Amino acid sequence: MTRVNVYLTFDGNCEDAFRFYQSVFGGEFGHFSRFGEMPPSEDGQGMPDDQLNRIMHVSLPISIETAIMGSDTGGEWASSFVHGNNFSVSINVDSTAEADRIFNGLSQDGHVTMPLAATFWGSYFGMCTDKFGINWMMSCDVPA
Repeated sequence: MTRVNVYLTFDGNCEDAFRFYQSVFGGEFGHFSRFGEMPPSEDGQGMPDDQLNRIMHVSLPISIETAIMGSDTGGEWASSFVHGNNFSVSINVDSTAEADRIFNGLSQDGHVTMPLAATFWGSYFGMCTDKFGINWMMSCDVPA
């Protein structure tokens, strides 16, 4: 089943925002991780010390079908952060073939920010901006 959720991006205040959303909607966080938990990149570069406590990913289930998700921006992505344009539509599908099909369609004549690939957190994941300027995240929890 394909699921669609909103993904919010913050500039250092993601945890405060999601604690607030939790107070409004209730529930427990489905996932809560920080940049300091990431393994080092292949070139040995890590996050700057002042960004290690920022949120890498958080999800707050709102219903059985819906969650709000988010993260703090940082590093090279921080320069493109704009209040009011700090969200993506997150699509989660059940197969890598379906992820490829939808991602390739959405990114046609747009811009691929992160190509679809297996990730260290166990998803087949990619990001793009479509030709209309809408940001999309594609995820499949089935190993690639």
